[in-house]
Amino acid sequence: MSIRNIVGVRGLCGAAFGLLVMILGRGAPAGPSPTGQITPEQRTANAFASAQVNPLRLRAFLFLMPKGGDLHNHLSGAVYAESWIRAAVDDHLCIDIATNSFTKGEAQAYGAGLQAACGPGQAPAIQAYEDQHLHDALVNAFSMRGFVTSSGVTNHDHFFATFSKFSGTDYRHTGEWLDEVATRAASQNEQYLELMETPNFDHTRIIAKEVGWLDDLSRLRTELLARGLRDDIPVARAGFDQAEAVRQQRERCGQPDEAPGCQVQIRYLYQVLRAAPREIVFAQALLGFETAVADHRVVGINLVQPEDGRISMADYALHMKIFGFLHGLYPQVHISLHAGELAPGLVPPTGLCCHIRLAIEIAGAERIGHGADVMYEDRPYQLLKEMAEKHIMVEINFTSNEVILGVSGKEHPFPVYREFGVPVALSTDDEGVSRTDLTHEYIHAVKDYGLQYADLKRMVRTSIEHSFLPGASVWREPDVFTRVISACSHDATGGDKPSVACTDFLKSSERARQEWELERRFHKFESGY
Repeated sequence: MSIRNIVGVRGLCGAAFGLLVMILGRGAPAGPSPTGQITPEQRTANAFASAQVNPLRLRAFLFLMPKGGDLHNHLSGAVYAESWIRAAVDDHLCIDIATNSFTKGEAQAYGAGLQAACGPGQAPAIQAYEDQHLHDALVNAFSMRGFVTSSGVTNHDHFFATFSKFSGTDYRHTGEWLDEVATRAASQNEQYLELMETPNFDHTRIIAKEVGWLDDLSRLRTELLARGLRDDIPVARAGFDQAEAVRQQRERCGQPDEAPGCQVQIRYLYQVLRAAPREIVFAQALLGFETAVADHRVVGINLVQPEDGRISMADYALHMKIFGFLHGLYPQVHISLHAGELAPGLVPPTGLCCHIRLAIEIAGAERIGHGADVMYEDRPYQLLKEMAEKHIMVEINFTSNEVILGVSGKEHPFPVYREFGVPVALSTDDEGVSRTDLTHEYIHAVKDYGLQYADLKRMVRTSIEHSFLPGASVWREPDVFTRVISACSHDATGGDKPSVACTDFLKSSERARQEWELERRFHKFESGY
């Protein structure tokens, strides 16, 4: 994105924004600055304090507040159930009535169009548009809406079961999903997304099975490359190309009437499936690293699927060794890992000992997703200090942790991370399955932990600071958001017309450009108060 594009990003609707600012800020006490003047930031903080007295006013304030980036967001889990149903209708899928899941059918003529020919116990997906009870059943099956734990089916089980129920739609819908999440992000004043996605790797899976497992990881890599593992890289790139073309078309990007979603920058984290046999995990991880090197849109790697699963637990240390080995060969590829998405009772006590530590010290993770069990790890305080010293950021997912793990409020380590100076940023995890959005995560932070406007602003800045975008940060010191680098030190941070030296620096760094854009958005937001 050029500097010109950054400073020209469409802001929020002026009249509506001004009216809402007036309502939220009415009667808020304003304290003077050391110079005796009340700054826009102080006026905004006062308006925030006033908004806290009412949940609806709080949401209205936070909805408009700049939120930077969402760094922990699974694309498939971000899609709302209604969108999956629409895709299934387009693809002429069937619904297994007993399981409320999609299944393949044979397309046949139906009136002026086509309809799926479904077997016993099945119904064409289009029937969900004619039968409200079926539609409701699918939404409930594809999400956490209305779910109540029953004997043998926990929140955890239902959550992870949703993904297999709505799978089976065509890859051509991926661009629609990008448009959906970008549009939702833009409406909440988000500017950057790192979406976790698993490109097709069928060929890699086949050759991994042929080669089998080898304890010699170097030899295993050589064997896989020799059998054409890199042939799947063009497949992944073509998938991203197609999806982004659809997104840009739907959002009319580059046109005079382009949608606000066009201004949300999207990058990808390559998802590796940890529940697979070890030879497939290695092969897919290798493909992920290779793809990240070949395609700048893939900015990092992550492991997904339940961390408490049998294979995930049994092979966890091996998976960390695999990632550490590959990171040594591809040091430019960033790593964020789901680690510590566990709670007492979900696994034996020994299973809580060390996942976060192994992710950092063996695999080389730069960010940790969830980290909910940190205080159950061996030597937790030493680990927290290490994370702070290494600036290992934790991707905090309040709703997800509460729904899946039953971890919330005082049982959540969020305050402990902040106490020890570990960088934290809020994210959504699977906003479609959870029926939520990033604004809701900020509401959690305020209501459960009494955070103030300055605390929220720091987390927002942290989200861009710890993005995997290339380039240097605009901030002089890591995680200290008070002084910018010398090239921009004489400029108004986030200003529309940076100096020549600052402009040259911003052109050299995607990360810095996003940070500059964030400051521009804060300035616009706060100037309304």
